[in-house]
Amino acid sequence: MMSITDPNMSNRFASAMEEIHNKHLKAYADIIDTTTELSHSHRQFVKSALDTCLRKCKDDEKLFESLGEFKGDLEQKQMALKERQRAIPETMSEVQHKEMQKEDIIQKIQKLKEDQMKRKELIKSHNKANKERLRNLEKASHIFQDHLGLEIRTVIYKTQLAKGKKLQFIFRNISLSDPDSACVITMGIKENGSYQIVSSNPVLECLPTLESRLQETNNLSAFLANVRKEFISKARP
Repeated sequence: MMSITDPNMSNRFASAMEEIHNKHLKAYADIIDTTTELSHSHRQFVKSALDTCLRKCKDDEKLFESLGEFKGDLEQKQMALKERQRAIPETMSEVQHKEMQKEDIIQKIQKLKEDQMKRKELIKSHNKANKERLRNLEKASHIFQDHLGLEIRTVIYKTQLAKGKKLQFIFRNISLSDPDSACVITMGIKENGSYQIVSSNPVLECLPTLESRLQETNNLSAFLANVRKEFISKARP
């Protein structure tokens, strides 16, 4: 064993500490990049939704104008009906046709209003879910990075089963015989805002149960802690 009186010992120790510090800075930078990308995606989604709502409002105004025109036309037909006694059956048929058109427009307007309300609620729900997941990711990354040396990476998937950006959570210090060996779990977020477990290495038989519990509690920190326990249990029989 090298003596602690070795004059080069302090330099080696400082170099090792600097290397660890640089690794932590890189992991933190990756987390910041991921958070920035998620925020940008969120803003783009909200802008697109607002643009859609504005277009729908303009369409609604046009439909209301059309309804007013139909009502005016109907009033004129009713006045002409009194003057055209011989054409009563034909005029009544035309009036009935206009009434059917009016009811159809009213139903369309009502459906557009309902669709617009659903879109607003969906946007509100997605915004709330995304904010909560961002907070969970930040909280989990700080806890595990600071205390357990967790490394988080962003990866791109192009397969049919898993497309887009995903996060890899890389656990070390799992095996006592090989502390540097890595256990990895890859996750993403589905379109409806729920978490998606893409894969784990090594494979955990209880992963579906842990994923189900994550969907129920939305507690990412607890999920990662349980995953780490399972990796340790698998590596240390």
